[in-house]
Amino acid sequence: MGELLGTGTRDTAAVRRRELSDFLRTRRERLVPAQVGLPPGRRRRTPGLRREEVAQLAGVGVTWYTWLEQGRDIQPSGQVLEAVSRTLRLDPHERAHLYRLANVPAPEVTKDCAAVSPEIQLMLTQLEPFPACVKNARTDLLAYNRTYDRMLGGLSAIPVEQRNTTLLLFTDPSFQARIVGWEEKAPMVVAQFRAAMARHVAEPAWKQLLRTLRHQSPLFADLWDRHDVREPENLTKEYLTDDVGLVRLRYTNLWFGPRSETLLTMYTPADPESAVRLERLYEIAVDATAPPQT
Repeated sequence: MGELLGTGTRDTAAVRRRELSDFLRTRRERLVPAQVGLPPGRRRRTPGLRREEVAQLAGVGVTWYTWLEQGRDIQPSGQVLEAVSRTLRLDPHERAHLYRLANVPAPEVTKDCAAVSPEIQLMLTQLEPFPACVKNARTDLLAYNRTYDRMLGGLSAIPVEQRNTTLLLFTDPSFQARIVGWEEKAPMVVAQFRAAMARHVAEPAWKQLLRTLRHQSPLFADLWDRHDVREPENLTKEYLTDDVGLVRLRYTNLWFGPRSETLLTMYTPADPESAVRLERLYEIAVDATAPPQT
């Protein structure tokens, strides 16, 4: 069994190196010398840049870069990969792909933005009276509409750095009180968080959040140690609001793109009574945020 597992691991590594080889070659061949400040030169038989040009621009040895592009069994450092990424002008998705193929943890990037565009905020408003929010893979709340805010008791009172639904679920009694049966849902939340973190295990923000959760919530720590994993699902939740009582909602997750880890979650009524209560909740939210009459 050990030999078979070892062989499988070697085969996987070999496939990854071949993919890395093809990826680097195609990224190199799509560039022209003028894009990186080099003269066009004569008799350029190679499409795009030459290997020695990439090595020179990235500040690495020609032989070493050649081995990397040939798929040799070498271990590049994150610093070298970053230099190659800049030289080849990789976008954030290509950069992340490069690190994955090289089997090197990627440093933290800003793909999970701290704010959303005005267009996304407008979309959230247009979805009212349905509650809706935008979260990143780490479950930070990036934006939400008035109905969602009112349903959860007013998120503006919570510091921005603490507006994380996983953190609030396991550490904030007021937040917990609004999620009916939150303890039964907790294992699913932790399993989803673990699955998401597998792509970010070396990133400081994720590691800090994990430390905080384990330290502040014995329940989270216990569930984390089970190593269960689960992907996000479209299910039904029950919320106990201060204004209109119980609302039963189905929620739908919509990702911003095929490679994006940022998603919009929209909640729709699960029954006629919840629909009526949701309309009333929205009216209360609008009244609460309306400017005072002069």
